[in-house]
Amino acid sequence: MANEILNMRPAVEDPATGIDDKKLVAVNMSACLADSYILMVKTQGYHWNAVGPLFRSVHMLTEEHYQNLFEAIDNLAERVRALGYPAPASITQMIGLAAIQEDTENPTTEKMIKNLVNDHEIVARRFRESVERAEEAGDVVTADMLTARIAFHEKAIWMLGALLSE
Repeated sequence: MANEILNMRPAVEDPATGIDDKKLVAVNMSACLADSYILMVKTQGYHWNAVGPLFRSVHMLTEEHYQNLFEAIDNLAERVRALGYPAPASITQMIGLAAIQEDTENPTTEKMIKNLVNDHEIVARRFRESVERAEEAGDVVTADMLTARIAFHEKAIWMLGALLSE
């Protein structure tokens, strides 16, 4: 009996919630989850490695951002599950689904900030497209969740960009 319980896997389910194309919404949500995950890892790496006169500002802001992203990732994954689909659960899957790229370099702090601005812009655009897909499918919960996330990314773009102002 114990072995049977431990051998269970998440399967595709079809909850009757009135959403027209749960698969399309779940695929889009999985991509949003992957972008958020890769951005969180990148932001945390930059948090650890920022240097220079703006160190404290960059360090504190990136910490706020990666903590926000960490919390959001769990909510996005749980939404994928609520739609009836398994959430991506490996780094390989996340990298494959993400529109943003890992950073394997050791950039300057200025380049870190520019990279983050660019990544938040990419994520905001992708989330906006996913909101449209969710609305077309009649999924107001996913649309609302992603709309709130867009607000976070747009604010991050502004705050990070302000660090680059002369």
